[in-house]
Amino acid sequence: MNGTVAAIVTAAGLSRRMGCCKQLLDLGGKTVLARCLDTLLAGGLTQVVVVVGPGNELVAAEASRFPVEVVVNPARGGDMASSVLVGRRLLAPHITGTIVALCDYPLVSPATISYLASVHGAAPTAILVPRHGGQKGHPTLFPSALLDELSSGGTLRDILARHHEEVRLLDTGDPGILLDMDTPEDYRRLHRMNLDAGGAAVT
Repeated sequence: MNGTVAAIVTAAGLSRRMGCCKQLLDLGGKTVLARCLDTLLAGGLTQVVVVVGPGNELVAAEASRFPVEVVVNPARGGDMASSVLVGRRLLAPHITGTIVALCDYPLVSPATISYLASVHGAAPTAILVPRHGGQKGHPTLFPSALLDELSSGGTLRDILARHHEEVRLLDTGDPGILLDMDTPEDYRRLHRMNLDAGGAAVT
């Protein structure tokens, strides 16, 4: 288990392009949110914070089935940065690295999570971005202190641009880091895949 890396799961989106609540869609016998949380916990994280939107009682209830903390982003339809900032306030003081996990990527491998956490231990000031087949994917691990910059109204992209010299790309064998699920077409595509065929992270 890793005690210095936590995750913030952004689950407050309105799923406008999907047309329904994507967090609660079934994907291989589990909800999308359950898959994301299973992955993070199986990856060895000891603290996971799930940020939901106002009025998302069903999403909050689904998250509460897991050993995670649930918090509401009061800004309905707020952007990802606002959700991350809300989640940041719940992180334990000893947490030095934070994985920003999106429900849009439900097929990430637990091995990728543990890989990010282990590299953070050796390079605690680096922003870690996983890569597969030459393409950058999600989730990204940020040194936790950098997330405080969001309080000034910036975005995660701003942090990446401002600290570009600290960005480190990590090659993995995990195609799940590239599999985004925003639309009904994306959802059907992921359903057609072998959901248990996630690749293992490689060094």
